[in-house]
Amino acid sequence: MPIKTNIEALNETLAAEMRRDARIIMMGEDVGQRGGVFRATKGLFEEFGPGRVIDSPLAELSIIGVGIGMALNGLRPICEIQFADFIHPAFNQIVNEAAKIRYRSNSAYHVPLVIRTPYGGGISGGLYHSQSIEAIFAHTPGLYVVAPSTPHDTKGLLRAALRAEDPVLFLEHKKCYRLIKGEVPAEDYDVPIGVAEVKRAGGDLTIIAWGLMLHESLRAAEALARDGISAEVLDLRTLAPLDREAILASVKKTGKVLIVHEDTLTGGLGAEVAAIIAQGAFEYLDGPITRLAGPDVPAVPFSHPLEDFFMPNAAKIVAAARKLAAY
Repeated sequence: MPIKTNIEALNETLAAEMRRDARIIMMGEDVGQRGGVFRATKGLFEEFGPGRVIDSPLAELSIIGVGIGMALNGLRPICEIQFADFIHPAFNQIVNEAAKIRYRSNSAYHVPLVIRTPYGGGISGGLYHSQSIEAIFAHTPGLYVVAPSTPHDTKGLLRAALRAEDPVLFLEHKKCYRLIKGEVPAEDYDVPIGVAEVKRAGGDLTIIAWGLMLHESLRAAEALARDGISAEVLDLRTLAPLDREAILASVKKTGKVLIVHEDTLTGGLGAEVAAIIAQGAFEYLDGPITRLAGPDVPAVPFSHPLEDFFMPNAAKIVAAARKLAAY
């Protein structure tokens, strides 16, 4: 089976899907001849031309607004926001227009729009190139939010997103683009939106994560195993809607749970996961629901030592898991 990086799986799937469906239009800043700042759209302009791979102005509100108009008129646009940090000018278009048009029109209209954007820290991008935005948008009914962590899931979830009839925010962790490699089947397949996956089975405690933190959690689980602690690692993959059944099944199995995300702690998506567990699996718990996240500071620092302090990592996960396992 071919081994791909996340960025290779993304680029090849974009190309394959654009060949499959002439309604798919790519639009965003520098997505054309440059191939995107991370080269995610490399080669698409040359193959599909300026009519389907469109370099937009530096105006995120208009990128999403035009994408919504395209989607309402029979196209299936992919709008790239160059960094997730830049998405906020388009917030109104996403949450008040794209996510609500089906409801406000009594399903007469829908918005098959995919919004791709790289998010997260770990590359010394500083405060305007390192944000995690999932909690802001996962609060919006009518909008799917997905965050694949592996090349396999990148291909499968992107294919599923491009077949969805409602808007999908497709989060791509920028540090994972070339860091993570894995097997990607050559044949076509979809990863269903809304379905989590156990990436490592265990019996002593559950670690729930997504994005870069999935891989840090898997590293931590290996270290914990050497101490005789069996950690199950659950990759949420879809952040809206959350896979409540998978979350509760894993926690009921192990009795202890550590939720890990790199976004700041207060109001982070981990709080919603914790609430699901408290309501649906309280009697199964053998220890406190525990969260490990970024500190409540305004931004991810540029400085290497300060960024390391901000970001959860395998060592911090191991420490938190050992404390939880001791209950």
